[in-house]
Amino acid sequence: MPEFKLTVVAAAVAVLLAPAAHAQQTDETPIESIQVSGSWLGSGLQNSVKNFAGARTVVNQEDIAASGAANIGDVLRRIPGVQSTDNSGTAGSAISLNIGVRGLTGRYSPRSTVLLDGIPLAVAPYGQPQLSFAPVSLNNIESIDVVRGGGAVRYGPQNVGGIINFRSRAIPQGEGVSGDATVRYNDFGQGGSNRQYSAFVGGTAASGLGVALMYSGMEGSEWRQGSGERVNDFALKFRYPLDHHSEVYGKVSYYDVLSHTPGGLTVAQYNANPYQNTRPTDFWSGDRKGVDVGYLNTISATQEFEVKAYYNESFRQSSLINAAKTQVTWQPRNYQVTGIEPRYTQRFNGGGMTHDVTVGYRYLRERGDDNSYAQSVATGVNGATTSFINSTDAHSAYIDDRIALGAWRITPGVRYEHIASTREDATAKSSFETGNNKALPSLNVAYLLHRALTVFANYTTSFGAVQNTQLNSQTPSNPLKPEVAKTAELGARWKDAALSAEITAFKLKFDNQIAQVPGITPATFQNIGATNHDGIETAVDYSFDEASALAGLNVYANYTYTKAIQESGATAGLDVPFYSRNTDTIGARYRVGAWTANLSTTHQSKQYSDTANTVAEAANGGVGLIPGFRTWNAQLSWKQRAYEVAAGVNNLTDKRYYTRNVDGNAGRMAAAPRTAYLQLRVAY
Repeated sequence: MPEFKLTVVAAAVAVLLAPAAHAQQTDETPIESIQVSGSWLGSGLQNSVKNFAGARTVVNQEDIAASGAANIGDVLRRIPGVQSTDNSGTAGSAISLNIGVRGLTGRYSPRSTVLLDGIPLAVAPYGQPQLSFAPVSLNNIESIDVVRGGGAVRYGPQNVGGIINFRSRAIPQGEGVSGDATVRYNDFGQGGSNRQYSAFVGGTAASGLGVALMYSGMEGSEWRQGSGERVNDFALKFRYPLDHHSEVYGKVSYYDVLSHTPGGLTVAQYNANPYQNTRPTDFWSGDRKGVDVGYLNTISATQEFEVKAYYNESFRQSSLINAAKTQVTWQPRNYQVTGIEPRYTQRFNGGGMTHDVTVGYRYLRERGDDNSYAQSVATGVNGATTSFINSTDAHSAYIDDRIALGAWRITPGVRYEHIASTREDATAKSSFETGNNKALPSLNVAYLLHRALTVFANYTTSFGAVQNTQLNSQTPSNPLKPEVAKTAELGARWKDAALSAEITAFKLKFDNQIAQVPGITPATFQNIGATNHDGIETAVDYSFDEASALAGLNVYANYTYTKAIQESGATAGLDVPFYSRNTDTIGARYRVGAWTANLSTTHQSKQYSDTANTVAEAANGGVGLIPGFRTWNAQLSWKQRAYEVAAGVNNLTDKRYYTRNVDGNAGRMAAAPRTAYLQLRVAY
C-alpha cells in the first residue's frame, strides 16, 4: 500500500455495504437514550458500539476467558490495529503495559489514553504517561473498550493512539449476594510456573445499596530463570441510589507488585539458552492506593449531569545492575494525582434535528518526585542522590454536539487544554517551566444505512504534553511544544445476531513528536520527529444458526495492514521501529452441550528495532531485524451450573521467537514457550 488512497477505502467499504444494498431505511431511525450511566464515554455519544462513529472494539469477559489469555497484552493482540510488545527492561513482567496502536511506539504505551473505569491509569497522565507501572489485573476486568478513533474530544492528553478503557467487574443487580472464585495454574515449558487467583463477591440490598469486593493475585515465575513475581490487586466498589433518577458510586483500590526482570541477551547467550537470566538481582516494585467517587443525576428525559473526583498515590522503584556488575542503580519515584470531572448534557429538538450538547471540564493536579542513586556492589555504599520535584496543573474543557438528523449522527466538538508544568532539580537548585495551550477540534459522522450497518468517517486532533523528563531540555532557544497529531478515518460496521464485521481505513499524521537528540549527554529533547501512518483494519465474527448442521460453531478473523514511515531527519522514508506491517488473528470456537473447544492463531510480520532499519544483527543483540512469527493456541472447557474447568495450551507448536530490548538491558528477549494451563472456577 504505497499511499493512502480513498478509492481503495471506498471499494473496501462497498464490500460491507453489499449485503444491505437492497435495504432502504423506511422506518424512522430511533434516537438513542440520553442516559448512559456506567458508560465511560459519557452522554452525547452513542454508548452502542454498533453505531459509534469510529473504529472501536469491545472485548467482554466471555471472550477474554475463551481466548485463554494469561495477561492483558494477550487479549489486546487480538484487536485490529493493536500490537503488544515487550521491548523493555520489564519484558515478560507483570508491572508494565506495552501497547502500540497503528504503528505508534508500544514501549510502555505512551501514545494512548489508558483508563480504568474512566480514570487515567498512568501514575502521572501528563508528566509521565508511560505505563512502566500499570496497576491493573486481567481477572478484575469485565470488559476492555478500545476506541482507536473518534473519541479524542472527551479524553486525553495522550490519545493519538486511541483510548483504552478497562472496566472493572460490575456490582451484581437484584437482591442477594453472588460471587465466584478462580484459580489458574500456568506451566511454562521453560523457566517456571505461576498461580493466579481471583475472588469476587457482591450484591444489592433492598435499600438499593450495591457493594462488590474483588481480588486478583499472582505468584510464581515466568519462562525466564529468576523471573519471580508477586501481584495483589484489591478493589471495593459501591453504588447507592439517592432517588429514582440520581445515584452516588465509587471505588477504593489497592495494588502492589514485585517483578524480577531478566533483561536482554546477546546472540551467543540466546543461542546457548534463550531462557537464562544474566541479571538475577534486577527487579521492579511498586504500589498504588486510590479512591474515586461520582454523582450521576438523570435530571429528566433531556438532561443529565455527572461529576466524579479521584485521588491516587503511587510509588515505584527499580533496581538495575550495570553491565560491568560493579554498581546497582536505584530509582525510587513517588506520584500523587488529584482529578475532578463534571459534565452536563442537554437535549434540544428543532428543525427536524435532535441535539445532545455536552459540556465538560477536567482538572488534573500532579505532584511527584523522581530520584536516582548508585550503590557500589563491592562496598554497599550509596552514592549521591539526584532528585527532581515535578508539578503539573492541567485544565481541560470540552464541548460537543451530537446531532441526529434522520439516519445521520454528526458530532462536531472541540477540547481546549491549558497546562502548566514545573520540574525542579533539587540537587542543582535549578528549575524548568513550561506552559501550553491548545485547542483540539474534531468531527465525527455516522450514517445508519441499515439496522445492522453503520458507515462512519471522522477527523480528530490529538496531542501529547511535554513530559517531566523532557522539561530539562526546555530553554529559550528550545521551547518544547506539545506533540500534535491529526487522524482521519473512513469505515463501516455490520452487526446483527449472527454476523459482526468491520473495516476501517485510517491516516495518522504525527507532525512534531518530541524526540531525543542522538549523541548528546545529558539527554536533550527537541520537536524534531514526524511520522505518517496509513492502514486498513478488518474484522469478522460469525456464529452459525442453531438450526444448521454447524450449530454451536463460531468463527472469527481480523487482519490489519499498517505502514508507519518516518518523515524527519536522516532516516526519513524508513519504517518506524517496533511495529509490524501485517498482523492477523484467525480462530474458531465450537460448543456442544457443556463442552467448548477453541483453536486460534495470531501472526505478526517482521519489525525493525531502530530508526535506521538495521537488518544485520549486532553481537549484543540490541539492534537488528526482528523476525515475524505465528503462534497457535488451543483450549477445552467444561461448564455445568456453577462449576467450570478449562485447560489449554498457548504457543501450541512451541514456536521460539523474540523481541529486542532497547533500554539499558539491551539484547534479545525470548517470548513465552509452549505454556499449558489449568483453570478452575466456582460461582455461587
